[in-house]
Amino acid sequence: MQKSDGMNYAPQGSFNTVCQPGEFIFAAAALDHGHIYGMCNGLREAGGELKWVYDPDPAKVDKFLSTYPGVRAASSLEEILGDAEVKLVAAAAIPCDRGPLGLRVMDSGKDYFTDKAPFTTLEQLEAARAKVEETGQKYAVYYSERLHVESAIYAGQLIEQGAIGRVHQVIGLGPHRISLSSRPDWFFEKEKFGGILCDIGSHQIEQFLYFTGAKDAKVVHSKVANYNYPQYPNFEDFGDATLVGDNGATGYFRVDWMTPDGLSTWGDGRMTILGSDGYIELRKYVDIAREQSSNHVYLVNKDGEQHFAVSGQVGYPYFGQLILDCLNRTEVAMTQEHTFKAAELCLIAQRDAMIITTAE
Repeated sequence: MQKSDGMNYAPQGSFNTVCQPGEFIFAAAALDHGHIYGMCNGLREAGGELKWVYDPDPAKVDKFLSTYPGVRAASSLEEILGDAEVKLVAAAAIPCDRGPLGLRVMDSGKDYFTDKAPFTTLEQLEAARAKVEETGQKYAVYYSERLHVESAIYAGQLIEQGAIGRVHQVIGLGPHRISLSSRPDWFFEKEKFGGILCDIGSHQIEQFLYFTGAKDAKVVHSKVANYNYPQYPNFEDFGDATLVGDNGATGYFRVDWMTPDGLSTWGDGRMTILGSDGYIELRKYVDIAREQSSNHVYLVNKDGEQHFAVSGQVGYPYFGQLILDCLNRTEVAMTQEHTFKAAELCLIAQRDAMIITTAE
């Protein structure tokens, strides 16, 4: 698992299969972002069988095949879409291409699992909503900063058990290391990556909705800036936003591309969840200057102060739930409404963001 570069961060867990061999066959396509490896790891560990891979870049395919021996290289996307055995296509395309690719996948009668951010425009979102309604297929999104982080999963379990009462506020911090030398050209083109709030901000908004139980929210304020990269005038290395949920819960998050090289991992992702009866703090990827291990959960409530180190203890239930949802046509892993609402709010936050200009 790559800890220094978030683009290639691909968690691995233990195998906990939910289906019979050959029951859930899936394919991978569009290998533009390294998250495709985390997506495939999760599905395989839950019992999915990875049959095909397709990308127009042979180098990307060769690297993928070296990671997953036995997978077949498709000659075209159509070869995958025409295979009746394939139930789902996982993809990590350039962000602006994720929505249109999903429409093609769903038209072929298959479910779609895309990396975040799932869209770069509200028009793409509406097209996907219409296509889901038309075809009955699923449009699933890899919101990895909750779904593939054991501390975040454990926090959800604590909240469900009533450990901090009703959640009133969520504060999320999502810093990332930019790793300039490894970034493709599209990473710096806003029309392709959608903007920082659309992109990595999507993780934070999804978590706000999930932990508070809000079904909808209003973006009260948002702003973006390019502090450090004048050579990329359309890039944004800072963004934040404030939200109010339809249940009265509030949220604030900050995302940035400012992780210093001295940090032992790609980003010091943290979250504080305030409830009526206590609070939870997550130190997701590192506990700086103390522990380079990840997944630290701190709980304070009427019982006192508690620390849980949960790496390797919780697992990643989303992937098995997604497989069963696809097989049974249920919505246990994540509802389509929630998936699309998180996408909608990050697009609105990006659209309405104040642009901060800095003095020379």
